[in-house]
Amino acid sequence: MILEGKRIVVTGVVTRDSIAYAVAERALDQGADVVLTSFGRAKRLTERAARGLAREVDVLELDVNEPAHYTELEAEIRSRWGGLDGVLHAIAFAPPDALGGNFMSAPDSSAELAFRTSAVSLRTLSGALADLLAADGGGAVVGMDFDASVAWPVYDWMGVAKAGLEAVSRYVARDLGRRGIRVNLVSAGPLRTVAAGGIPGFEELASLWETGAPLGWDDRDPSPVADAVCFLLSDYGRGVTGEILHVDGGFHAMGAPVTAGTARGEDRPSPDQVPTAAGRPAT
Repeated sequence: MILEGKRIVVTGVVTRDSIAYAVAERALDQGADVVLTSFGRAKRLTERAARGLAREVDVLELDVNEPAHYTELEAEIRSRWGGLDGVLHAIAFAPPDALGGNFMSAPDSSAELAFRTSAVSLRTLSGALADLLAADGGGAVVGMDFDASVAWPVYDWMGVAKAGLEAVSRYVARDLGRRGIRVNLVSAGPLRTVAAGGIPGFEELASLWETGAPLGWDDRDPSPVADAVCFLLSDYGRGVTGEILHVDGGFHAMGAPVTAGTARGEDRPSPDQVPTAAGRPAT
């Protein structure tokens, strides 16, 4: 078991459909000790989901926009375990007026809240738990990402926040690496979660993976993502930091939808039929 004896904090579990729930489930299967975090009214949902796990798991209070919660979380983990081996950052939020085609009209306050909650919190959470992660020679922080190298329909300020998350992860990897702490992201394909349900047009966006992912993609199966997260949390990922691991069936690497014909090399245009960036045939 690749996480035998590891102590891991998992944020972001709301229901059993959450990606974070799949990570907690797989981490327990792989021998880890796990605690979850949640806050406010959502904490009841998290506690209900936790009852479905193979072992009893506590749910600790953490609202990433409440500074005091970080201090309290660090103290609780220190009292409970004395150290820490891994953290999953699966936290993202954007107000409804910052999504669904409202990019240009969204209030600055909504954009700022999305960025602070979804990106800055990776820095703050990693920093708050850094002493615990470094206590036994180092540990791992893994954040959940959605490819921010391009602009997506309807994703709007959450897409910008994810671009910020990717940058933040590299800087945190830079500053914590000297303490033996690895910081990486997993860029997952679309999955049917509570969070996804709050994005207008999610169904249309997710449908792109039907023809765009050469390995195929099941948006109801988070297990490939959970396995990748557990790899990065484990000692097998000990030489990896500042990385974005795409787990999306290969969608991110394709320049056009994959059809049976193009996959076999059929019906390829001749070079003089291929348009260049200027829109003229290549020569």
